[in-house]
Amino acid sequence: MDQGDTDIQPAATDANPHGSHRRGAVVAALMLAMALAALDATIVSTAVPQIVGDLGGFSVFSWLFSGYLLAVTVTLPVYGKLSDTFGRKPVLVAGAALFLLGSLLCALAWNMGALIAFRVVQGLGGGALQGTVQTLAADLYPLKERPKIQSKLSTVWAVSAVAGPGVGGVLAAYADWRWIFLVNLPIGAVALWLIVRHLHEPERDSTVRPRIDWAGALAVFACGGVLLTALVQGGVAWPWLSAPSLGLFGTGLALVALVVAVERRAAEPIIPGWVWRRRTIAAVNLALGALGLLMVAPSVFLPTYAQSVLGLAPVAAGFVLSVWTLSWPVSAALSQHVYRRIGFRNTAMLGIGTAALVLFTFPFLPYPGRAWQPTLLMLVLGAALGLFQLPLIVGVQSTVGWAERGTTTASVLFCRQIGQTFGAALFGAVANGVLAARLGGASDLDSVTRALDAGTAPETTRRAIADAVHAVYLGASCAAALAFLVLLFLAPRKFPVLSE
Repeated sequence: MDQGDTDIQPAATDANPHGSHRRGAVVAALMLAMALAALDATIVSTAVPQIVGDLGGFSVFSWLFSGYLLAVTVTLPVYGKLSDTFGRKPVLVAGAALFLLGSLLCALAWNMGALIAFRVVQGLGGGALQGTVQTLAADLYPLKERPKIQSKLSTVWAVSAVAGPGVGGVLAAYADWRWIFLVNLPIGAVALWLIVRHLHEPERDSTVRPRIDWAGALAVFACGGVLLTALVQGGVAWPWLSAPSLGLFGTGLALVALVVAVERRAAEPIIPGWVWRRRTIAAVNLALGALGLLMVAPSVFLPTYAQSVLGLAPVAAGFVLSVWTLSWPVSAALSQHVYRRIGFRNTAMLGIGTAALVLFTFPFLPYPGRAWQPTLLMLVLGAALGLFQLPLIVGVQSTVGWAERGTTTASVLFCRQIGQTFGAALFGAVANGVLAARLGGASDLDSVTRALDAGTAPETTRRAIADAVHAVYLGASCAAALAFLVLLFLAPRKFPVLSE
């Protein structure tokens, strides 16, 4: 068992019966805020035809997703540091208000350029929602109770992510695509009211003037924006070895050096050096970065496999993917019974080791196979990742005090987001490379799946798609193995948990 697990005292609770009611109201607000952030990452996808038909701009519509993702990712470290400096409540309130303003502006957009700009505004608020909600979950509950709130948030995220495309399609088909953004307003208003009314933090010392590393924040924002743009648009808007791609990567590397120089001189850096000097936090950062990378395989490529290779309808293909959202939260909720016995690191290693085997098994499924086979694998994969992710998040949050928890939580979420972005670029290139080798020419996954939908592609195309997805899953299994090795050799056997 992790050293200190048995020594942890329950956090002080309010003897007044209204105390538990107040905490329950705050938890409800956190779940609503998490639902907003999770839904908005996917709800727009099925409404793209209606949006493009109304506003035009087909050539740049992908920025509806990329712009939002970039804004969320690059602001996570900034909001994490601000929440440690000024408290969680002002950051969460400001982020929620900015997200709702972006939603309203999106609903009023008059062309595609305006809609993309307002999606970026949404993302700037979404970064505050994601990081601060996870941090507050750790603030509100002692270590023994944190799996409950984290599993609730995992359930909200999973259900929202799966339901998003369906909700977006229904609103676009039977109402108007603008309702996709307007529906955020009442939900967000309720969450804001609950936060303002029920979330009370200790008074901070007003005599101490906080020092804000604005130069570091701007450098981090610029560096992340440039590098993520290079990863998201490379191989899509321009070839990987083209001048725009090489220019962006070169600029990004120069900005990395600038970030390091600025942060080393800052009194209160946005990304402090201790995030990488402490073995536990560094190991969790790298492991969750690998998690983000491997998650691309099922979430992006499995629906294509289910439709193109197994011949399933879109709804059935969505079900094959969604089963991992059933087992993931259940496994996460039960993980506390495992890590209390064998520790955070060993529980996470058990989960990611199982995930590596599941991902490695996928390429050996028979062709074309039956739907229950990948469905079963996804069910097991969700259970394995529930054992992996939640113990690491709960464990790393328990190794720091209140004043460092926001920064720590933001760093692990930032690394997971970076992993997903890098994974989408890497595995997209792998899939297209396999297709080009099997079919000849410059074939890519989008073009061959469209040919299959039109009924103009031969059987060899289906086999090529199967081979491409198999290669992606092998890559994902390597990412899982990398996470296992990081935990084995870098993470301490016993997390240095602080007494509460």
